[in-house]
Amino acid sequence: MAQILPADGSAKKKIKLASSLFMGLAHILYLKEYLKGIFFAAIEVIFICCCPSIVRKIIDLITLGSPQPELPVKMRANSIFMLIDGILVLSIVALFVIVYILSVISAEKSYEKYCVLKHFPSQKSSLESISGTGFPVAGLSPIIVLLLIFVVVPLVFSIAVAFTNYSAPDHIPPAKTVDWVGWQNFSDLLGGKSSWSRGFGRIALWTVVWAFFSTFTCYFGGLLIAVMLRESKIKIAPVFRIIYILPYAVPTVITMLVWQYLLNGTFGTVNRTLTAFGLISKPIPWLGSPLLAQIMCIVINLWAGFGYFMLLSMGTMTAVSNDLFEAAKIDGASPRQILRSITVPIVMYQTMPQIIMSFTHNFNNFGIIFFLTGGAPTMVDSTTTGAGATDILVTWIYKLTITLLKYNYASVIAVLIFVAIAPFAIISFRSTKSYKEGTV
Repeated sequence: MAQILPADGSAKKKIKLASSLFMGLAHILYLKEYLKGIFFAAIEVIFICCCPSIVRKIIDLITLGSPQPELPVKMRANSIFMLIDGILVLSIVALFVIVYILSVISAEKSYEKYCVLKHFPSQKSSLESISGTGFPVAGLSPIIVLLLIFVVVPLVFSIAVAFTNYSAPDHIPPAKTVDWVGWQNFSDLLGGKSSWSRGFGRIALWTVVWAFFSTFTCYFGGLLIAVMLRESKIKIAPVFRIIYILPYAVPTVITMLVWQYLLNGTFGTVNRTLTAFGLISKPIPWLGSPLLAQIMCIVINLWAGFGYFMLLSMGTMTAVSNDLFEAAKIDGASPRQILRSITVPIVMYQTMPQIIMSFTHNFNNFGIIFFLTGGAPTMVDSTTTGAGATDILVTWIYKLTITLLKYNYASVIAVLIFVAIAPFAIISFRSTKSYKEGTV
């Protein structure tokens, strides 16, 4: 039976101690919330029964197994499976700790309510309270479990691989084990004078340049076309809008493969046409020269992406009152002054979140680079790193995982990309109207 509690708050420490010693103990002994207490106690009993397996999985996570050359390859312990299982077990332990804390908080709140009412609630009202508060928890539990399995665990796993030597040829399980190496992979890519560090520095610099100029050219190219179509008085302006949006509407794979053929240095249509008109005497290596290939990547991206910002800018300018433009014209402002002082500031203010998101998108724009150049042409360090002159970080990750099997370096790059891109995503989200209205 539940013990009689003083209603003056003096038993708060007793409640907290009992609920901390064992989940649900305070609910059963003192608070007469038997159903809730049994539920919490059952969770801890199940957890205690699973403790041997949990401890074993955590030990496997720490050691990642040991070499077993005496066993056939298929029977050896797989270090990557151990890593995944260990992360999943740690997630379960974290959930258990959260539930444990919630049980203590629940006991304290129940006692505070008892001190106010001076009596325990009836069993009927207690069941109604549990069903009322438990329904949202029961409804959200499957979502939490799915997020844990399909979001949290893979994310933590990809980060954890960055601190291992998971790579070919010496550390690919189950034939070989994987070991923890700490910050060694980060040191290999960010420091020293090795081919890996030089390759990473070169690709990271080009990725930033690519993302900036891709965003800059597409945005202001689309804005320029939008202004021209808005100011022009031709009746077929809608036809031009449809034509300009076609490059953006056509799948990237198709357009990039077509451009790859057109710009081929040997038999490409562009070189053959220029030669036929006598404009060039020898083929131009559009995609064969490192600098020229990088420039062409930006130019082709402009062709494919300006249509989006054209529509975005036209939609923003439509929302601006024409009285503002008419007043500027009456004051003697030229079209260039109107564009510089009115149109561009207003459009940029309204579309700044989209500009930031476009930058983050171009930072990871796999399709344009991969299907246009495949990262080519090769560089001095390409034999070791596998990265070409036009490779950006995300295409390099693809080559590291698919071709070179350097999962550890690929994971390091993924972590660094996340660290670089996350602030932009947060700034963009905080700039949205929905976020601002939600925080008011």
